[in-house]
Amino acid sequence: MSQSDKPIRVLVAGLGNMGRSHALAYHNNPGFEIVGMVNRSTPKLEPELRGYTIHPDFTTALAELKPDLCSINTYSDSHADYAVAAFEAGCDVFVEKPLATTVADAERVVAAARKAGRKLVIGYILRHHPSWTRLIAEARKLGPPYVFRMNLNQQSSGPTWATHKSLMQTTSPIVDCGVHYVDVMCQITDARAVEVRGMGLRLSDEIAADMYNYGQLQVLFEDGSVGWYEAGWGPMISETAFFVKDVMSPKGAVSIVMDPNAKSDDIDTHTKTSVIRLHTAETGPNGKFIQPDQDITMTGEPGHQALCDLEQAFVLRAIREDLNLDRHMADAVASLRICLAADESVRTGQPVRL
Repeated sequence: MSQSDKPIRVLVAGLGNMGRSHALAYHNNPGFEIVGMVNRSTPKLEPELRGYTIHPDFTTALAELKPDLCSINTYSDSHADYAVAAFEAGCDVFVEKPLATTVADAERVVAAARKAGRKLVIGYILRHHPSWTRLIAEARKLGPPYVFRMNLNQQSSGPTWATHKSLMQTTSPIVDCGVHYVDVMCQITDARAVEVRGMGLRLSDEIAADMYNYGQLQVLFEDGSVGWYEAGWGPMISETAFFVKDVMSPKGAVSIVMDPNAKSDDIDTHTKTSVIRLHTAETGPNGKFIQPDQDITMTGEPGHQALCDLEQAFVLRAIREDLNLDRHMADAVASLRICLAADESVRTGQPVRL
């Protein structure tokens, strides 16, 4: 076996929903070998993962196991320090979104990757979804300026609400989920964001007094495009219009039409598109539309685990083929900058110029 064919030895840190899914992707891909996992407690694991040793401390595991790749799926406030430590140890890094909790920390991680000459892949899972890449391609055909209307509200209870409350100890919903959809906006327009406005509301006494579980951001782009994104978590969140993905331009619109029976707490709902609807604004001499709307049925879409498999296959390819990830890293920082500006606007009540 040549050096390039040897499995990449990976340390998986964080065994929540995403961490376990990524661990399964490594387990099932012969290009990887899991050398250990890190979690502060012993979680309930899928049968395939129960044979791996769980270490309580990331720094110790990193030093002892000397992995080739660190997969960081912990809470957001540890992402930057863990990633920088991994780069300093000579590892490549996969890190779940958001890359960090501040722009300075995100830039510190990117700088560490460049200094070490290692790969940094951020968990923008929609970039690996064939339906979302199709949505972006169809929207780009329309041309700017765009109106982006997007949300992902999640009515949660029981263990899911407990997870959301834990997440909100460090990250608001419009930052945690918003980076995905702001990234989609940025991929469609290619224009720089110039101003961000945000508003939010604390709808539960079960979260910290300085946190909000409903938020909305508005972003203005240099090419005149505008967009909004909203995200809410909790048992009080409405299931009505919880998943809106709609892009408009002078030439028409591209929209995702959801399954009417979909539920907001189903993780597969967050990525599956069901139908992409294309609308053309062109009208004839009688003022009526020339073309009817076209529905593209996205059959055979990957589910959540299959998407994680695709994402980690990209990580493998990035390392083996030495892919240039400069744009990938810059885009991750840009979308985070917008969402953190929205969070700042929520807290100050003032728009933020970028």
